[in-house]
Amino acid sequence: MTINILVIDDEKEIADLIELYLKNEGFNVFTFYDAKEALTCIQTKKIDFAILDVMMPDIDGFEICRRIREYYHFPVIMLTAKDEEIDKITGLTLGADDYITKPFRPLELIARVKAQIRRFTRYNQQEALQNDMIIDFSGLILDQNTRKCMLHEKQLSLTPTEFSILWFLCINRGRVVSSEELFQKVWGEKYFSSNNTVMVHIRHLREKMNDSAENPKFIKTVWGVGYTIEK
Repeated sequence: MTINILVIDDEKEIADLIELYLKNEGFNVFTFYDAKEALTCIQTKKIDFAILDVMMPDIDGFEICRRIREYYHFPVIMLTAKDEEIDKITGLTLGADDYITKPFRPLELIARVKAQIRRFTRYNQQEALQNDMIIDFSGLILDQNTRKCMLHEKQLSLTPTEFSILWFLCINRGRVVSSEELFQKVWGEKYFSSNNTVMVHIRHLREKMNDSAENPKFIKTVWGVGYTIEK
């Protein structure tokens, strides 16, 4: 199956370099140097993955990511020239699945892309193989077949990563799941203690679920250990 990847970067040399490396890996690539044409492409083509530069002259990458997440759930990687925590957190909060700071090594970007595709494909395959995977408790309904999440009869707009985190915590209800285990299960990569990706996604999940870290109804933090959803 051909995977269509959207690349948006106003620096032509970088965009063309990314396109070259992706095509060498067998991906089909749609490359744009401005956001408006790229947004049209998203609406008219079947896009499976997006690589977005944050600093765009017309519409920045954060806004593009936000618009994508209104309708689509495919993985998104953000490119940022700023090695600042706030930019990374902003991207993840808006629904990005990963980020990489410029300058970067093209092979590292390719590895990140493949890791996200493996994760996304793995969960989609699970959906196809398991037709009755529904979690329903305390007003929360997770449907693995449709990847939909309902809370008190209201549908939550979760990214694929957020859904996977919540699903894993739910199927392990009553057990404390460490950040390391959660990261390795959801992202399929080795976890480093300085990585706060899990924390950012948990916080964003709580916001969407209108849950409180201080008095949680669902996701409880066990300080120094990890997270749990109690039975």
